[in-house]
Amino acid sequence: MDIRTLTEYFAEYGAFFIYLIVFLEYLNLPGFPAGVIMPLSGIWAARGEISFPAVMVLTVAAGLTGSWLLYLLGRMGGPKVLGMYFRKFPKQKAVIEDKMKFLREKGCAGVFVSKLIPVARTLISIPAGMVKMNFTKYTLSSACGVFLWNLAFVGAGYFLGEPALDLLA
Repeated sequence: MDIRTLTEYFAEYGAFFIYLIVFLEYLNLPGFPAGVIMPLSGIWAARGEISFPAVMVLTVAAGLTGSWLLYLLGRMGGPKVLGMYFRKFPKQKAVIEDKMKFLREKGCAGVFVSKLIPVARTLISIPAGMVKMNFTKYTLSSACGVFLWNLAFVGAGYFLGEPALDLLA
């Protein structure tokens, strides 16, 4: 996808497009550029097409929804799901095993910190479910990390405005 195509989707689908792409990206699906969508949605807010708080609510809700699905996948499917996931994404096995160890040691702080690290921010949800982390605590630590991560990207688009498009192109 290029910037022109994304802009056309914004015009056609509006806020739903922001939610959908960020949701899919938080599911760790390749090809969904939330790192581009979020700054672009910030630019959209700066233009007055949508409010900045609305963009933040949409992106955090999308991030949490995607994170909850991966958490539940880890919690309900455990080793079976992880085995299938490793067959599909074998390079991520060491990362997830490392995250499970990290979660057992750090708990909610581990989730929060992981939500601020590329790749780990989406993958951490599966091991959090597998170690049966308290769902409320998981949600709160995830929400804080997702909010800060998304704020950085949406805020960059909002405050850099149109010049940010040149960086994304």
